[in-house]
Amino acid sequence: MTETKRGSAQMGTKFGAWLARPLASFHLIVTIATLLTVLGLVMVLSASSVEAYADGRSAYSLFNQQAMFAAIGCVLFYLALRIPLRRLRQWSFPLFAGSVLALVLVLIPGIGSQVQGSRRWVDLGLISVQPSEIVKVTLVVWGAHLLASRHAERANLKELLVPLVPAGLLVCLLVVLEPNLSTTIALGIVLAALLWFGGLPVRLFVTIAVSGVVAAAILALSAGYRSDRMRAFFNPGDDPQGIGYQARQALYSLADGGIWGRGLGQSRAKWSYLPNSHNDFIFAIIGEELGFLGCALVLGLFALFVYTGLRISSRSADPFLRLLTATATTWITGQALINIGYVVGLLPVTGLQLPLVSAGGSSLAITLFMFGIIANAARHEPEAVSALHAGQDGRFSKLLRLPKPEVYSTARADAARARSAAAKAAKSAEKARADRARAERARQALPQGRRPQSGADPGRRRAPESRGTGSLRSTRAWEPSYPVNHARDRGRSR
Repeated sequence: MTETKRGSAQMGTKFGAWLARPLASFHLIVTIATLLTVLGLVMVLSASSVEAYADGRSAYSLFNQQAMFAAIGCVLFYLALRIPLRRLRQWSFPLFAGSVLALVLVLIPGIGSQVQGSRRWVDLGLISVQPSEIVKVTLVVWGAHLLASRHAERANLKELLVPLVPAGLLVCLLVVLEPNLSTTIALGIVLAALLWFGGLPVRLFVTIAVSGVVAAAILALSAGYRSDRMRAFFNPGDDPQGIGYQARQALYSLADGGIWGRGLGQSRAKWSYLPNSHNDFIFAIIGEELGFLGCALVLGLFALFVYTGLRISSRSADPFLRLLTATATTWITGQALINIGYVVGLLPVTGLQLPLVSAGGSSLAITLFMFGIIANAARHEPEAVSALHAGQDGRFSKLLRLPKPEVYSTARADAARARSAAAKAAKSAEKARADRARAERARQALPQGRRPQSGADPGRRRAPESRGTGSLRSTRAWEPSYPVNHARDRGRSR
């Protein structure tokens, strides 16, 4: 027992020393993304091969598609590592506006492809892209840039909420029209995380959160299939062969796995017993084939991701990176917990995918791009920047030939904000001069006798002179404005 404790203590000491290294966060993010992606590819192949073969296709058809999007995601991951932070912030709003435009275009028949009653995809020939997945990343990046800029300028509450909240609500509305409630919930998580980490007061945040939950409940009960899911969640035994069939079979699949699992590829639920086993309910296949230990591995990887993401956020000197990393970590982890929650029966079925694991090309590629941005933020930790500029590049960084991260300078950031404030002041002054010139032209256009005095506001009428009881006479509109000779004549017409 003593030797076991001593070995555990030594292992803990070694792991703590490894965590103290400058690039530990970067290596953790790359490792987590790699393990989850590889696990997802293996489980997609196992879960989809039977149904693909039964449909007359190759058993590897869905796996090949998932592997192709994984390759695209790896390219996006590498590009995200090389993007300078200045460019990322400059492109944040154009990219967000482009993603919103794509959400509008996907609703137009002929542009958006309709599958199972939902118009969510844009067919580009070889691949189909889901704009609602792209808008998650663009909202995270643009929202973090906006709040970081406003928070640095000590903005008031209105400037923190506008235009972020209206833009977020617009995006949610467009996604609801597809319809796609699951992605709407993910976007709500992104918006809530931005407001929370952006410093919104707790009372107002709770009000907004409660309003969001009420809106989600109304949307869940408004459509037929969504209300059926809610009814099946609260009354699972009412229709076991109908709307409650999928959730019930997922629980059977998890129970069949036990502690050690039936073995990789040995699932029985994937033989057309569990619908969407390769997508929404892939966690049930993991539990059946890899057992409780496989499920614990997935949960452990996401828990390690939460620790690493919040560690990067707390260590970053740049407010933009703090907001960006914390929000992205909350979004990805929240989506994973919702997926696992409805598979194990703790939440109603929503259709949210398990990030990097479930089948879905757009989701896989976009999530890998977000992981690349988080890894880029990890390389901008102050200790990592110092180590990389001192030539202490790791083997992975040398292999990828990554550029040196920029040193965050408070003076440079203050100078940039000062230039931005000067530009805003110049724009406001130019607008004021244009308004004065417009008012002068309007005054010159009036007849000579009706022109106001120079410097007066032409749009403002001159109030009639008072005789000492201005406030009283102004309320007595029946009295004439001309002088009268006697009090009894007041109120009479001339």
